[in-house]
Amino acid sequence: MRVRDLLAPGAPRLRLLAAEEELDRQVSGVMTTDLHDPGRYLHGGELVLTGMLWRGGPADSERFVRTIAAGGAVALAAGEAEVGPVPEDLVEACRRHRMPLLAVPDDIAFGTVTEFIGRQVSADRAADLAALVDRHRLLVSAAGGGGLDAVLDLLGGDLDLDCWVLAPTGAVIAGPADRLTAEDRDQLVRAHLAAQRQRRRPPHRARLAGGAYSLLPAGASAGPEAPQTGSLLADWVLAVAGDVTEWTNKRQQLAENLARLVAAERHRRDEGRRLRRRLADELLALLRRDADPAEISRTLYASSAMAARYESPEPKSQTQDASWLVLSAEGTGLPEGTVRAVLEEALGGTTDRALVAGAGNGAVVVLPALDTPVPADTLRELLAPLEAGLGSEGRITLGVSAPASEAGGLRGALEEARHARRIAAARVGRVCVAGPEELASHVLLLAAVPDEVRRAFRSRLLDKVIAYDIEHQADLVRTLEAFLRSDGSWTRCAGQLHVHVNTLRYRIGRIEELTGRDLSRLEDRVDFYLALELA
Repeated sequence: MRVRDLLAPGAPRLRLLAAEEELDRQVSGVMTTDLHDPGRYLHGGELVLTGMLWRGGPADSERFVRTIAAGGAVALAAGEAEVGPVPEDLVEACRRHRMPLLAVPDDIAFGTVTEFIGRQVSADRAADLAALVDRHRLLVSAAGGGGLDAVLDLLGGDLDLDCWVLAPTGAVIAGPADRLTAEDRDQLVRAHLAAQRQRRRPPHRARLAGGAYSLLPAGASAGPEAPQTGSLLADWVLAVAGDVTEWTNKRQQLAENLARLVAAERHRRDEGRRLRRRLADELLALLRRDADPAEISRTLYASSAMAARYESPEPKSQTQDASWLVLSAEGTGLPEGTVRAVLEEALGGTTDRALVAGAGNGAVVVLPALDTPVPADTLRELLAPLEAGLGSEGRITLGVSAPASEAGGLRGALEEARHARRIAAARVGRVCVAGPEELASHVLLLAAVPDEVRRAFRSRLLDKVIAYDIEHQADLVRTLEAFLRSDGSWTRCAGQLHVHVNTLRYRIGRIEELTGRDLSRLEDRVDFYLALELA
């Protein structure tokens, strides 16, 4: 009930003396007291009934009203049976503190007022409970028919409850996106990730300029028995306007049930990604073994056809005209599977165009470049909110390739992305990204060479040397690598290999005989260096 209900027909005959503008306050109970300092016994929402026996003079009125206002009382009702009419100094104190003041005539018992409020509050709670039960039924119905947006629209329209489902990067999965700024979303997900990392019990609370928000986890790690596989950084978060810890138990239960519905939707979406994960792992295996470009094209076509189901009635029949980006990522100080889960969530989007493969602490992503390649700065900004959940030792480093215009160029793009990731790993920061524009020139050139040309070049220079090593248990390839690293210095190279200089000269001579090259010539040294890089 509200304070104004105490003045409605059928209510006890009370007179309003102050703060008419505050009559819409919600009354949750009654406290009857004549203590000088009743603040410690107030919990908030009470109507304070008093016989004014605490008042010895005008100063006492100011102190009493200030105390009950600080304690959360919503109104004051002063009885006139003991001390007569309500004094003007109490009226003025209530005006200053915007505290509604009601006079209880001497023929109205405090018990009558208390009984009336008790009946009204009980009736309101019963109606609220019935409404909440009905909302629960509608929530289940909406979740089955229209997805998360239908659920959140229902809550916003019927209960005036603003909710959002956010990805850990701050992207809006569901909810009124125009009612949360990008800065607000960033602050909310950072607060949630920091609280999750510290293992604080949800709901987590965050206060922004627009008010308080409650944050509840909604993903694979939301349940008490969920495995700790690093998915904390990839889980969705349910953001609710307001502090749910101040709500009634039934309304809190509604928020918890909503979080469960969101978690169920996330689980359903993850189950639907199983086939796409298998495609991603198959593609990575093909790239690692230098498979025929036709095999790679078939996997890319399957990926495009799967994504097209969500975008257009007919999938594209060709993938040759598409261009692809390759991303190489690695995590340190994180549980296994974290990086793959994070990139799958951050780059997958609603259509899941990205193929995210990997195991352990690393991941490889292949995604269409479309009309706009993904620059390193964009990825860095996208992943920046995750810093709050990485902890003191956690890191994610990521390298981005230039677009590959055909399937045959993906192997080179993968090497380019790996080189870029090494550059990112050398930097300071929790989330570091490097792009193709930061690579050394020879690395960029090697990555752009078609796979068949790369294989032929590498085979022509190294196949005989590798075969000799296998047949004679020799160490010619390692010797060649050390010789080039030593810039052709016989003494330094022999020292690194812990062999005599004459032994080193014999091995280099054998390499020259097998290949027909002269390692004293710069051109031949460069060729061998590039062949080893390709290997």
